Amino acid sequence: MIKLFTDTSANLPLNLIIENDITIVPFSYSIDGIEADYSEKSDFDGKAFYDAMREGAVVNTSMVNPGTFIEAFSKELEAGNDVLYVGMSGGISGTAHSAAVAVEKLRAVYSDAKIAAIDTLAASLGEGLLVLEAAARIAEGMSFEEVEDRILTLRDFMCQYFMVDDLEYLKRGGRISGTAAILGSILNIKPILTGNSAGKIVMDGKSRGRKRALATLADKYAELVLDKKADIGIAHADSESDVEYLIDLLREHGFEGKCLKVYYEPVTGSHVGPGTIALFFQGKYKKD
Repeated sequence: MIKLFTDTSANLPLNLIIENDITIVPFSYSIDGIEADYSEKSDFDGKAFYDAMREGAVVNTSMVNPGTFIEAFSKELEAGNDVLYVGMSGGISGTAHSAAVAVEKLRAVYSDAKIAAIDTLAASLGEGLLVLEAAARIAEGMSFEEVEDRILTLRDFMCQYFMVDDLEYLKRGGRISGTAAILGSILNIKPILTGNSAGKIVMDGKSRGRKRALATLADKYAELVLDKKADIGIAHADSESDVEYLIDLLREHGFEGKCLKVYYEPVTGSHVGPGTIALFFQGKYKKD
């Protein structure tokens, strides 16, 4: 049997985790120095989290270490199962490297088992949609190698576009200067970010005002989408009304599929801040 693993960055709601028999390896984070619990055992209270950030709470995050992966994977390998981990981009977290280290060590012990760690080059639902694809293909009986090859192919076409509301969080992460953050806030500039082909988050442009920024996301969809009937994902950092506005814009561009809507999970969400909206879909290509 193939046992499917991912991490909390995949941003999947509890019902889909249970329904698809996915095991979560959790990231850890703290709020004002107090360790928080975020795992597959409960849904994330996004409203409370982003309200706390707005009130000045300091969030610190840490990656998953190799030992945590080894412990989680070993339980399934001992039971005679194969292990496939579909995880967060190595371009924005060292967790992908930790998983690769764990896999190499475990292959030396469980030489007859199939073990693989896939770097999705994505985060949030850019990662999560690929995890769900892997689960679907496993359920229909694809071999381990076929599932692995499919996800490795699809990751190169997973488009990720973000509208960030508050430039302060990008400044803290070192993505823009303090001067740019002040200027952008005064001018109501909303940066448009994207996940590139190396799995890094890079600037793709900017819009003045939220409505124009959301329209830019919809325009990116219209420009790049492969199949307008295919499902998409939207993650938001406590901006539910804007999610519906964006979906309406996407419908105007011909979107006919279903949309998985989630609160941005805390590890990635803490770096982009409250008010962020992110759109994920399979496209023709990703930015280099």
